[in-house]
Amino acid sequence: MDFHMRESRVLRKMREGKVATSIKINMGDARIAEMAARCGFDCIWVDLEHTPDDMRGIENIIRAAKNYDTDVLTRVSKGSYSDFVRPLEADSAGIMIPHVMSLEEAKQIAYFTKFHPIGRRPIDGGNADGKYCLVDVADYIKEANEQRFTVVQIEDPEPLAELEEICALPGIDMIFFGPADFSQGIGHPLGDSPEIEKTQRLVAKTARKHGKFAGTVGSPANFDKLVEMGYTFISTGADVVALWQYFGDMAKQVQGRDIK
Repeated sequence: MDFHMRESRVLRKMREGKVATSIKINMGDARIAEMAARCGFDCIWVDLEHTPDDMRGIENIIRAAKNYDTDVLTRVSKGSYSDFVRPLEADSAGIMIPHVMSLEEAKQIAYFTKFHPIGRRPIDGGNADGKYCLVDVADYIKEANEQRFTVVQIEDPEPLAELEEICALPGIDMIFFGPADFSQGIGHPLGDSPEIEKTQRLVAKTARKHGKFAGTVGSPANFDKLVEMGYTFISTGADVVALWQYFGDMAKQVQGRDIK
């Protein structure tokens, strides 16, 4: 029997010229991820930067999502190369590195997350992504480079001076603009500055110029505008927002209904 790595649904859609959709899961619960996957999202974005989630929880979310051919994108903590590759070996389709500040940092990321001939990611293959050694090692190296995506976040003004070079770098698959932290970096925390949209357009344009995918956060209200800018990976909403809205609405409906 011939074994191969699972293809990335996100990459498949974007390579076909379509827009890949994502939703963020903060709660770290595989059941919530399964519900989101059933609803038809292409990707579930999980987080090791801001949340107390751990790799065991991420692993269970990945398993739940794969049942519905849904990718998982794991935002990693900025640590050693092991922090980068561990989610990939748990079969996360992509990893996202926050606050990439320079070309030199982006080079290190590509070096540690891609195999030869792009980088020097350490070889294992004995985990979920390599089907526990069932994928031939040569196929594993080739398919991991082709079917797993490395995302760098541009969410500060500092890396803009080297944006062209970062976008041109082999081994970086997607440039992801983070407007919230960028607004803080330019001195307008969560404010409305023309510089935010200007940079958002610049990131998408520069990424596409160098054959890279552009990603960002959005909503149904600005989804079409982001697509027009050139974004083909858009994350809309989060589980915590949905729960607050539902709980808040339900509480309002039942509060004050005392026994008469």
